[in-house]
Amino acid sequence: MVQICETERLVIRTLSLNDVPELTKILSDPDVMKHSIRGVCDEAATRRFIDWCLECYASHRIGPWALVEKGTDKLVGFCGVSPEEVNGVEEIGLGYRLAKQYWGMGLATEAVQAVLSVAFSQKQLASVVVIIEPDNGASLKVAEKAGFSQFDTIKFHGRPVRLYRLTLPAMVCITK
Repeated sequence: MVQICETERLVIRTLSLNDVPELTKILSDPDVMKHSIRGVCDEAATRRFIDWCLECYASHRIGPWALVEKGTDKLVGFCGVSPEEVNGVEEIGLGYRLAKQYWGMGLATEAVQAVLSVAFSQKQLASVVVIIEPDNGASLKVAEKAGFSQFDTIKFHGRPVRLYRLTLPAMVCITK
């Protein structure tokens, strides 16, 4: 496992197959996965997800990263940027999931801001998109706090969603 960065309350690191049991607990929760195109994940699906993350790290040097609570070393979710096909075009999409007991504490916002900082400064990505269902209010707030504002309404896996885009110049303005 490689540490990517730290925030006030989180260590952000690469996922590994050792995370399968804990991540399965999170991704098997129907509330956590309500807005996921994958739906609820069992252990086999979580293992496939982590295998895909490992492939992303190798091929793109990015991917969903583990969020580990400082002090407890407990896996609380994931957040990262990874390749995502949107309307036939490969985009770099932001994704995040937190265990339900960590909702409402500002951890998603903290993680997203750190991940975007890494994406734009260290990985030198030109733009990042986030795809959010219009009724996912908590996720919309996280995206807004990270600087995502304008969106297009598109169909993604048959669902109407909002596609937000943040570009490097916009991110630079927000962080200054």
